[in-house]
Amino acid sequence: MRGYPATIRQFSCLVALAIAPLCAVHAADVKSARVWAGPEYTRLVLDVSGPVDFKARQDGDQLVLDLGRSSLGDDYAAPKAQGQLKGLDSNQQGNRLQLVAKVDPSSHYKSFVLQPAANYGYRLVVDVYPGNGAAASSKAAPAPVQDDGDDDAAPAPAPVAIKAAASGKNSVKSTQSGMASTRQAAALLNGERKVVVAVDAGHGGQDPGAHGPGGTLEKNVTLAVARELAAQINKQPGMKAVLTRDADFFIPLKQRYEIARRNNADLFVSVHADAFVNGDAKGSSVWVLSPRGKTSEAARWLADRENRADLIGGVSLDDKDDSLAAVLLDLQQGYAMQASEAVATNVLKALGGLGPTHRGFIERANFVVLRSPDVPSILVETAFISNPDEERKLRDPSHQSHLAEAVMGGVRSYFEATPPPGSWFAAQAGRRNGSVVVSVPKNGDDDGDNNSDNRPDNRMSTAANKAVAQAMTGSARSGDVKVASAKLDSDRADANVRDLHRVTAGESLRSIARQYGVSITALKNANRSINNDSVRAGMVLAIPSG
Repeated sequence: MRGYPATIRQFSCLVALAIAPLCAVHAADVKSARVWAGPEYTRLVLDVSGPVDFKARQDGDQLVLDLGRSSLGDDYAAPKAQGQLKGLDSNQQGNRLQLVAKVDPSSHYKSFVLQPAANYGYRLVVDVYPGNGAAASSKAAPAPVQDDGDDDAAPAPAPVAIKAAASGKNSVKSTQSGMASTRQAAALLNGERKVVVAVDAGHGGQDPGAHGPGGTLEKNVTLAVARELAAQINKQPGMKAVLTRDADFFIPLKQRYEIARRNNADLFVSVHADAFVNGDAKGSSVWVLSPRGKTSEAARWLADRENRADLIGGVSLDDKDDSLAAVLLDLQQGYAMQASEAVATNVLKALGGLGPTHRGFIERANFVVLRSPDVPSILVETAFISNPDEERKLRDPSHQSHLAEAVMGGVRSYFEATPPPGSWFAAQAGRRNGSVVVSVPKNGDDDGDNNSDNRPDNRMSTAANKAVAQAMTGSARSGDVKVASAKLDSDRADANVRDLHRVTAGESLRSIARQYGVSITALKNANRSINNDSVRAGMVLAIPSG
């Protein structure tokens, strides 16, 4: 057609396109299939070459996917059976492709298409849940899903050493909505609960993370350090670790901090290994959420009705007007960020004992794993895996143990200086300061006769105990709760501690002493954790009776 005028050539092309089979324009090949199996459900991901029309149905032990105008790609290979998926067969019927997955007859599924994101193209995702109804509704129709580029990864596992949520299709939601129950129960029952630290090994599965010049993969280093850190935490009195993963699989980024929230964690620590194009870069670093990340996450929580119905620091925002909800969320995020910075400072200082840190100060970024609104969160870059010397150290089990020891030391120092109310650390601080550990009579009697410790200075009425417990639990979350001193004075006139106060931003030892009408010396004597007349936001102070 080279000799024809341009307009005729263009017209001829349009005609050719018009009469061409539509399937040639809209055909979508299934290029590959991937499967990841977790304890809660199994995920099948089909990588497709473009938008795909599909229908899904379950008939007994067969889960059937009918894909319109589709075929198998040249490099396609059926995945091996894993978890809930017992096999996957294919059948080409003209221009339609049928995939048949072998599953348990009592299982349930969800299916949806993900748009291209990051390094991924279009993906058809099918999640198969076990027959106990742990997390899914039966035969769910295709649903649009917001994609952050990591949603086609492996399903989030049940946290290691943590029992899976109770059965029932609303179990995940009810677990999240009951986040405050552990702290409330511990505060009411002798205040001896263990603080929970969620330890997250970065990357995993098909996401190897950074590569060292010697072939070391970041995902392997992070898992080794995370396991060692969790082991050291579990050896420490008053502490308990929850691993987000304990094997080589990937967890979507949002689900990592959601695991921490579901387990009522007091702290979230994500372990990584840094990399740079220049192999000379070296040193560890510690990151916290940036103010920009805090603002964007707050907007998401306030805009999402399902988020607002969840508990943020033990309080639901769903029944609050927008202004009040925004204030409550801001208070909670402010507490979490202050606590994150305090922990990060301790951890960075401890890591400095192993060698030079990368920059010597806390760094800030809008990392997804740091966005929990109510769990203090830090991200630790253990070293530069791209540096040959540091890569060798990161492979060394002895150095991995030293890294975990340093992080553990920084975390423990934070909890010792700022013990969460109702925790073992708070009880220890109370004993060191001469204050009384809150306890409730086991049978609920108001006279305290059946308390586990009936010494006169340790008896309080049930009402007073509940007031203290609620204030302690609330202060750990809102940062703005104080115990009613009048009730405490009437119930506990002979005790040397009449009140508890959680330090908020801008307060000083002098202003707190003036507020309660006590001397600075008396405050310091009642709180041996005070150093150099300085206090920081989040500390819980015992207020002496005189």
